[in-house]
Amino acid sequence: MTQTEASCQTLSPEAARDRCNAIRARLCQASLFSFPAAASSEQPSSGLGATTSWRVSPCPFYLSPDHLKFFTDLGPQLLSFYRVLNRLYNESVKGVQPTWVARYLDQGKPEVLVQYSRMKRFRDALPAVIRPDVIPTEDGMVITELDSVPGGIGLTACLSYIYHDLDGSDSQLIGGRDGMVRGFARMSQSLQGRREGCIAILVSEESKDYRPEMSWLAAELREEKLPVWCVEPHEVRFTEEGLRLHIDGSDQAISMVYRFYELFDLLNIPKAELVQYAAKKGWVSVTPPYKPILEEKSAFALLHHPVLRPFWEKELGPDCMFHLSTIMPKTWLLDPAPLPAIATIPGLRIGGRAVANWADLETATQKERRFVIKPSGFSALAWGSRGVSIGHDMPQVEWVQALGKALAAFPTTPHVLQEFHKGRLFEMDFVENDQQTMVRMSGRVRLSPYYFVSDGQIELAGILATLCPADKKILHGMMDAIMVPCALRPG
Repeated sequence: MTQTEASCQTLSPEAARDRCNAIRARLCQASLFSFPAAASSEQPSSGLGATTSWRVSPCPFYLSPDHLKFFTDLGPQLLSFYRVLNRLYNESVKGVQPTWVARYLDQGKPEVLVQYSRMKRFRDALPAVIRPDVIPTEDGMVITELDSVPGGIGLTACLSYIYHDLDGSDSQLIGGRDGMVRGFARMSQSLQGRREGCIAILVSEESKDYRPEMSWLAAELREEKLPVWCVEPHEVRFTEEGLRLHIDGSDQAISMVYRFYELFDLLNIPKAELVQYAAKKGWVSVTPPYKPILEEKSAFALLHHPVLRPFWEKELGPDCMFHLSTIMPKTWLLDPAPLPAIATIPGLRIGGRAVANWADLETATQKERRFVIKPSGFSALAWGSRGVSIGHDMPQVEWVQALGKALAAFPTTPHVLQEFHKGRLFEMDFVENDQQTMVRMSGRVRLSPYYFVSDGQIELAGILATLCPADKKILHGMMDAIMVPCALRPG
């Protein structure tokens, strides 16, 4: 059964079109959708400066009960992964585990940030929002990476409201109508603890495209009597008592900060050092924590490293270890250091041959180059699908250049080599802007589940599906993509 056959089969083309227009109208009213210039002037304005648009489908992306169980079980497994990764790093720093683990994870990071992240106060701190990028393939689910500073929280929350309201009591959205809003609220209050004050979502200039959705989320949380404000970092004021915010006609203490900016960009973030200082003093809690080791794609390489396997199996448990090593693709850190003559790179084979030198990859055929090269983290190219090179999708000369560039960047920006897994095809309908007709699109989907951690427990709050045209190799939000929340398949 195709995705289209499993959904919206009872809607006439006219009803599906009207439903899409109603969805877009509400997105525009929420300032989360920028209507294409060619669209009808009768449609609402996008208001506060939304700059994004996508293809709107009349129905959610439907999941089977087995898929829902997969995502429900995945949350606790990923939280365990973060905990064990954090422990691996801390024990590596102490010399209990191989010291090269910490050395690799700290590679390219400013020493001042490394020392800050190692402070006792933050030793056990983990991201309170976890979002993996999951690709359904013909062989099962694959996690391409983990994002602890994810976009889409407010968007998924708003889409959940809209699609739930259209379906009423028949809605089976993952997380329900307000799962995302409630999840963010519980997470924030858990981190607040007994501190009094408001919650500040700090969105940097680099991340300004996400400001409308986080502003919408903050407004919804205020409707629930939770004092949350989405502001720019320069609006924060520092005093001897802590961080404060002058907003809504009053001066408020800040008790919790949601960091919506990347650690590589700290030098460009106004008041970033003051936020760090306030967190060090315990005046505020900050999530995601200032711990770059938890934002490295090379963590996948550590999971698959044979030397570390006994540690992972002991700490994760054999079942969790087996599951994660199955759905997290094999990954290697592109370290240009030469290997001994008798050594090979663990688990890496080209055409059935063991690889002993990265240069062996240069002569790989197009069929053998089913790998992805991307920055591990702490780089402007490490988020938003930037800096990604797909081996079998480029001429050999460009592949050789990408490999050489990645190896040369190791001192400052380590890169990883990762197995490429092709997503399976799905079909969905969307409304075509100019003609106002329904069009069927075949594409590959990225599923983005959002997990919130509260008091040590993790919950699945919603899942965003991004269906990209079949000819796209990199799956991410784009004008040509369909973006919808996920729901349990009826029946």
